[in-house]
Amino acid sequence: MQYRTLGKTELKVSNVSLGTMTFGRQNSEPESHEQLDYAFSRGVNFIDTAELYAVPSGPEFAGETEKIIGNWLKTKSRDDVMIASKVAGRSNMDFLRESHSETRLNKEQITAALEGSLKRLDTDYIDVYYLHWPDRKIGLFADSFGYEHQEDPGAIPIEETLSILDGFQKAGKIRHIAVSNETPWGVMKYLEHSNNGVGPRPTIIQNAYSLINRLFEHGLAEIAAREDIGLAAYSPLGGGSLTGKYINCALPKGSRRERFPGFTTRYQSNHTAEAILKYEKLARERGISLTQLAQKFVDTRPFMTTNIIGATTMDQLKENIDAFEIEWDDELEAAVNKIHRENPSPAP
Repeated sequence: MQYRTLGKTELKVSNVSLGTMTFGRQNSEPESHEQLDYAFSRGVNFIDTAELYAVPSGPEFAGETEKIIGNWLKTKSRDDVMIASKVAGRSNMDFLRESHSETRLNKEQITAALEGSLKRLDTDYIDVYYLHWPDRKIGLFADSFGYEHQEDPGAIPIEETLSILDGFQKAGKIRHIAVSNETPWGVMKYLEHSNNGVGPRPTIIQNAYSLINRLFEHGLAEIAAREDIGLAAYSPLGGGSLTGKYINCALPKGSRRERFPGFTTRYQSNHTAEAILKYEKLARERGISLTQLAQKFVDTRPFMTTNIIGATTMDQLKENIDAFEIEWDDELEAAVNKIHRENPSPAP
């Protein structure tokens, strides 16, 4: 395990983070605690969750993951574990709020979200508090091939959101803030306002990044280098696609794609399948698994702070953590980039 500096802070986070969005839906509490114990024993000190989890979310699942982590935290020294959680951006997921209103990044909503997360996690503070996605209207997920401008006079200003978070940081309820599913413009606006004294400085960016989604390299990679704000990569295996288990339209029983057909559509296309076959062939030729190739690729990027892995079985978790131990070389780098040029980011 390696430990990397979190932005401009003095905190050191493991280059492997444990993603937990399956806890409380695909994984029971005992199974989740087993994963947490194992990851912690391997040196993972950064746990990633959100008020929205477990996913796919809904009234009966939102917050369940944080409760499970909160119960596990009682068995550990709080100072030994760093917890990242998230407040939902603008959405129609009204089940997240007692008022049954759309979620927004305003004072009322952030207060409700943070207090709820602290209660479920049974902790006095959250180490890194993410804005899960923006309040302004932008294309996300399946629509993220390009930007289509929408006038949005009702969007909560970024500086207002930062000022709210500033109050919670000064009260000791959050240590640091971060952004997620954010664009280069959005990241720079957060940095601009914080540099001008409006609220805390974001420490990290949590965006999707993998062999089949390298969009972070267009704009955000330069910001990461010049502004000292690295990437926490989510979906490094493309929703399981880069394990190879879905090759040739396979649908393993109990897999996420089999259980929740609409949940991973961003990773399902003919272009994505074509790219994955090439990466799988490369992995075989090098005598490694596709999972190893995919995880180590993400880990070796110069802008990477931490790679968020997730699993539903212990075997998957062990394979994911072990994947970081393989060697990366110039030949692998060249071969991966050749495939990328032929099949650029088919799964944004």
